[in-house]
Amino acid sequence: MRNPGRSIRVFMTAALLAAGGSLLAQTGLAPVSTRLPAEVIALACSPILAYEVPAPSLLITGGQDASTRHMFRPGDLITINGGSDNGIEVGQEYYVRMVQGENGGGISRMTPATIRTAGWVRVYAVDKKMSLVTVSHACDTPIEIGEYLEPFTVPIPPIADANPSQPQRENYGHILVGSDRRTMFAKNDFFTIDRGSDHGVTLGARYVIYRDKRRTETAKLPITTELPAAIITPEFLFELGDAVVVDVKPESSTLLATSSRSAFLSGDYAAIRK
Repeated sequence: MRNPGRSIRVFMTAALLAAGGSLLAQTGLAPVSTRLPAEVIALACSPILAYEVPAPSLLITGGQDASTRHMFRPGDLITINGGSDNGIEVGQEYYVRMVQGENGGGISRMTPATIRTAGWVRVYAVDKKMSLVTVSHACDTPIEIGEYLEPFTVPIPPIADANPSQPQRENYGHILVGSDRRTMFAKNDFFTIDRGSDHGVTLGARYVIYRDKRRTETAKLPITTELPAAIITPEFLFELGDAVVVDVKPESSTLLATSSRSAFLSGDYAAIRK
């Protein structure tokens, strides 16, 4: 019977020998800067909202260490469960992501999940069934076994509108969550809202964030896209700050807070400038 653990070790050893014998004494490569501007890195690490469970085919499966590790940092060599048979080639880059559901529960339209970006990796060596990748960047925590991969593309920061339109108050969106299920945000933070391209939202669109001071319980609402009818039409709004759309999906968007007079909270209103 074939030993999969031995196969992985043999593949790792062969790959490292091909790259140079000195690498055998290391657990990974020397970290290399991504050379991306800070605003692009921040955008690449921003959260995404999901109403369905992703069905990834590529996963982080292990590391290049004598001891067992589950977390990895820039420069580390790690294995993934796909190789040349899956079309993987040396030099390709992938985002590493994980799903964060509400209280560990299921994902649905009433309880959307946050897709947290852990970082991205570059393919270092390829076999038919598996590959070695090296961690190019870790966003704010190490990359872990079991996280999944998606093709990497360099995000494009939105261009600021020098003459933004007045906010549209007939069709409010609502702040949902951010990475790690955060529910409070300030300037330079990323968060998601329940409006997307199906609602006319475009990349770079500007939003004004409001709180209904009369209805103080708004900030304590559960994270959901369907709010009680009693609070659909807010009154006595207080303007909290501004945000810009940095990623758009059909029914949700990711925004970057560009100014904040007070903290934004889940349940606060978002009015598009349109």
